[in-house]
Amino acid sequence: MNRRTFMRVGGAAGVGAVAAPSLLLGSRTHRVDLVLRGATVFDGTGAPGRRADVAVTGDRIAAVGRIDATGTVEIDLRGLALAPGFIDIHSHTDLSLLVEPRAESRIRQGVTLDVTGQDGSSILWSETDALDRDARYRDRYGVGLGFRDLDGFFRRLQRTPAAINVASMVGHGSVRGLVMGYDDRPANGEEIARMRGLVGEALDQGAVGLSSGLEYTPGGFADRGELVALAEVLRGTGYPYASHMRNEDDGLLGAIEECLHVGWVAGVPVQVSHLKAQGRRNYWKAAAALATLEEACAAGVDVDFDRYPYVAYATGLSNLFPAAARAGGSARFVSRLVDPETAPALERAARDKIALLGDWDAVQITSAGASTSWARGRRLGALAGERGTDPYLLTVELLRENGGSVGMIGFGMSEENTARLIAHPLSMVCSDGGSYAPYGPLSTGRPHPRAYGSFPRLLGHYVRDTGALPLEQAVHKITGRPAAKLRLADRGVIREGACADLTAFDPSTVGDAATFDDPHRYPTGIPLVVVNGVVTLRDGEQTGARAGRPVRGEGRP
Repeated sequence: MNRRTFMRVGGAAGVGAVAAPSLLLGSRTHRVDLVLRGATVFDGTGAPGRRADVAVTGDRIAAVGRIDATGTVEIDLRGLALAPGFIDIHSHTDLSLLVEPRAESRIRQGVTLDVTGQDGSSILWSETDALDRDARYRDRYGVGLGFRDLDGFFRRLQRTPAAINVASMVGHGSVRGLVMGYDDRPANGEEIARMRGLVGEALDQGAVGLSSGLEYTPGGFADRGELVALAEVLRGTGYPYASHMRNEDDGLLGAIEECLHVGWVAGVPVQVSHLKAQGRRNYWKAAAALATLEEACAAGVDVDFDRYPYVAYATGLSNLFPAAARAGGSARFVSRLVDPETAPALERAARDKIALLGDWDAVQITSAGASTSWARGRRLGALAGERGTDPYLLTVELLRENGGSVGMIGFGMSEENTARLIAHPLSMVCSDGGSYAPYGPLSTGRPHPRAYGSFPRLLGHYVRDTGALPLEQAVHKITGRPAAKLRLADRGVIREGACADLTAFDPSTVGDAATFDDPHRYPTGIPLVVVNGVVTLRDGEQTGARAGRPVRGEGRP
C-alpha cells in the first residue's frame, strides 16, 4: 500500500479548537470536530472491514458511513485500516504513567486503554509503605505520589493525565499483604473479612476485577478457600477473577483446574492470565489446557484467557526459587540463599527450573541495580562463562547485590503453541508489559520487547506474515472482546455514540521492531491514534496531547 498523506483543514490548533461546521446525516444535524476519511473500518465486533468515514464530536463517535460535510480537522486514511483503540487486558503500566505521561511505548503501538493491577499487585498500600514509595519516587524520578489506594491514583490521573486511558483491577496479593504481611500461613476468619472489605472498597472506587498472582508472594500463600471468599465479592458486578495461576509448567493443568474452581464456586467470570505451557517437557499440555477451558466453557463457566505474542516471559529472577523461599520478604529470601541449612535445597530447585527451560542461556537479565549494571541484557550462561564463575553462583550474587530485586526474561515457550493460543476463540492478546521510552528515566534496562511491540506483532507477524488468524478476528481480540469482558460497553467498538478511541494502521507494514537485544524501538505502520476524540499520534509522532482518563468500573450493585 502507498503512504497516506495526513491533512489538516481549517487551521485549528487541535481537535475541537474552533467551532466545527454542521454535518447533515439524514434528518439530524451534528457538530463535527474530526473526520477520518476513506479507511477500511474494522469495527471491533469481529466483522470484516468495510470502507467508511468516521466523524467525531468531542470525545464520541458521531457517525460512521459516508460523511459529506467537512470537519474542523480532516485526515485522509485511504489505504489504511481503522480500528477501535487497542485495549491491553493485562498490562503493568501503573505508576510509570506518572513518570512519563506520554506513554511512548503504549501509544505508538496503538494502545488507548491499559488494564493494570494485574498478577495480584495493585495500588493499595499501608500508610508507611505509601510514604516510603513516595520518597523513592521523588528521589529517583522527581515525582511525588501522595496516594495509597485506587481512588487516590485515579484522582491523580485526573489532575495530571496521561496519553492513554487507565483501568485497574484490585490485586489479591496487595490486599493480603496489607492485612497479613508476607507470612506463609492460612488466613483466619477475621482476616478474610478484612480482605473482603478491601476488595469491596476497591470495587466501589472503580476496580474492574480481582487479580491474583499465585506464583508470587504473598498471593501464593493463599488457599482455595481464601481465593473463593475474595472472588465472591465480585458476584453480581460481572467483573472477572483474573489469575496468574499457581503454576505454568509441570503443574499447569492442576493450576487451571484451581482457577476454574475459584470462578465457578464464587459465581464470577474467569480470566486466565498469559496462558502458556512452559518448558519443552510441557509443550504437549497446551492442547490439554485448551481442551479443559473449552469443556469448562461448554459447561457454563464464563472463561477467557489472554496471551502475549512472544515465546519468552518476563518475571523476577527470584522466581527461579519456590514461593516458600520468599516468605517474609526480600531480606529473608536473600538470607536463605546463603544459609547452610536452606541453600542446598534452593540450589536444587533453581537448577531444576533451569533444566525445565533448557540451559542457563534461557535466562536473560532485564534489570539490575547500578552496581551490577554489567548484567543488564546478558544471558546468564554466557555471562557466567565470561566472569569465570558458575551460573548459579552468579544468580545468587546478583540477587544479594540487589536485595532480591532483579528482572529476568525466560525463553520457555514454543512458537507453535504461541500461534495456537493466540488464534484460539477464547483468547485475547495482551502485552503483560510496562510503559517505557527510548529516552529519559524509563529507558534504562533491557525490558521484554512486548512492551513496545505486542499489538503490532499480532497484526504483522501473526496476521499478515504467518496467517495464524484473520485480521478482523485479531482486531476483535484487542478491542471488542476485552471491552466486553470488562463491561465497557462504550469502548472497543466503532459505532455511533461510542468513545472516540481509534487506531489507524497499515496492514502491509505494521509490525514490531523491538527485539530482546534492542528492546527500546518503536513499531512500524501505526501512523494515527485518537484518544477520547483527541489526535494523540499523527504521522507516527506524538502531538503532545494527554487526553487519557481513568476508566472506573461501576462498583457493586
